[in-house]
Amino acid sequence: MDWIVVVDDDITNLKMAGMILSRHNMRVTALRSGASLLSYIQGNRPDLILLDIKMPEMDCFETMEKLRALMPGDPVPVIFLTADDISEGHVRMLRCYAETVQAIRETFRNEEENSPDGENEDEILEFLPDGD
Repeated sequence: MDWIVVVDDDITNLKMAGMILSRHNMRVTALRSGASLLSYIQGNRPDLILLDIKMPEMDCFETMEKLRALMPGDPVPVIFLTADDISEGHVRMLRCYAETVQAIRETFRNEEENSPDGENEDEILEFLPDGD
């Protein structure tokens, strides 16, 4: 697996994910909304999507419904991320979209001081593996 799309409304989380994953030879595309993902995915096929559960305007559940409609039969694997505790209600809803539900909490804030600048919501951030 070498191309991951990360979707999160928090720019700091996007930057940290990009920096951490690119250090491990992953290409990372960072998007700030479910709507951006749906638009981007129509012309691109990443190996994995990391999707924040709680986003304004379109949360992960609405995003997943629309993503499934765009990719019937051959979906890109999705891992849900959250900085919050996951309630039993969230787990039940997530099971509608996943065979396995396991909480993975965002831990990108530790390297915040090394993050690049940029706050444009429509901006697509690309992080390439070290050495490329």
